[in-house]
Amino acid sequence: MRNIVVGITGASGAIYGLRLIEELLANQNRVAVLLSNAGRQVLAYETGLHLEEDSLAAVASLREKFNAGESLQVYTMDDFFAPIASGSSAPEAVVICPCSMGTLGRIAAGLSDNLLERVADVALKERRQLLLVPRETPFNQIHLENMLRISQAGGQILPAMPGFYQKPQSVDELVDFVVGKILDQLGVEHQLFKRWGD
Repeated sequence: MRNIVVGITGASGAIYGLRLIEELLANQNRVAVLLSNAGRQVLAYETGLHLEEDSLAAVASLREKFNAGESLQVYTMDDFFAPIASGSSAPEAVVICPCSMGTLGRIAAGLSDNLLERVADVALKERRQLLLVPRETPFNQIHLENMLRISQAGGQILPAMPGFYQKPQSVDELVDFVVGKILDQLGVEHQLFKRWGD
């Protein structure tokens, strides 16, 4: 059982984060969820899932949604006493999905004004896996330079770009393709899409 942090920020595509959490839990991982204020708003707008700012209320809602127990935790963005804030108990992987350009830029600059940014910084300094899933288009030069800085520092950039060779028939299949690509990077087995040549 691995410890994985999933951050959801204010970029469009909150469904990617929810589907990722579902698959990680189904594969017996411990998942800590971090939501920015904008991420919470976009999540409610795009999916209809309204989560309270209070972490106890939010974890109760998510545990009910995913039929999960203690393997799912939720921390507030200002909880710097959370275990995941320290390199001494760093998670094996951190995935920010979707990742706004604001969050990506602050991580690239080494800024840690909230728990999510701190956890990303810890992942880089401890050489743990950091995956950022930007959902933005088009990218400007600043976005691209920030992504390059994160890649050079050891993070991975995995844009939410679904493939079409599997001939998707629904939005769910497009979402599953991207989530499957994230799971591939995490080394988590899945059957979310048909692989090229299969």
